[in-house]
Order: sequence, then structure tokens, then C-alpha cells
Amino acid sequence: MKLIPISRTVGALQIVDEFIMCFTHTTAIDWMLPNVAPTGRYVEIPMLGVVKFRGDKLYHEHIYWDQASVLVQIGLLDPTEMPVAGIETAKKLLDEQLPSNTLMANWSSSASSQPTA
Repeated sequence: MKLIPISRTVGALQIVDEFIMCFTHTTAIDWMLPNVAPTGRYVEIPMLGVVKFRGDKLYHEHIYWDQASVLVQIGLLDPTEMPVAGIETAKKLLDEQLPSNTLMANWSSSASSQPTA
């Protein structure tokens, strides 16, 4: 497993880290994939961690990720049947030149028809 840092925001009481977690699913990962046997598949997912402190002690750590992207990459969710993406979500964070909104085939026409405030 490896982590690729993207950004870090430091506040008075907490730190927010944006990163990509890369791993090969060779062992059980109960906190992410409960009851899923190792698939041997490689996974890259964007993650966000919020770490809060109270005084000099860790108060909590909240970690967020796109579970659908994980399921696509290990082969448990078919991206052709749902509006989900796989490894592309992580690749986009690393390369701003990659296209956005690829799940929205009608993006160019719908963007101009959105109501304005």
C-alpha cells in the first residue's frame, strides 16, 4: 500500500489531508471491504482524512472515500450499468489535463440549459 499526498489544510484544531491510496487487494480489508475475499486487483482511490485534536490529544479521525470506485476496481460493480467511475477518479487528481464530467455524456448541452440564480 502507498499514499500519494495531494493537499493538506492545517487549521487551529484539525488537519485535512487529501490523498490517493493505492493498494493491491491481497488481504482482507474489513474496514473498507467487509466480507469480501481478496481479489488480487490493484486499486487507486481518492481519500480525504479529517484529523481533529483537543489539546495535545487526537480527538477523532474521519476518513472518506468513494466506495463505488473501490467496488468497480475490484470487479464487484459494473460501471456500464451505473453512473460510477473506477481508477479514473484517482488519475484525475494527479493529472488536471484529464477530462472532467465523463459520466455526463450530455454535459456540454446541459450546462448551458441550467437555470441561473
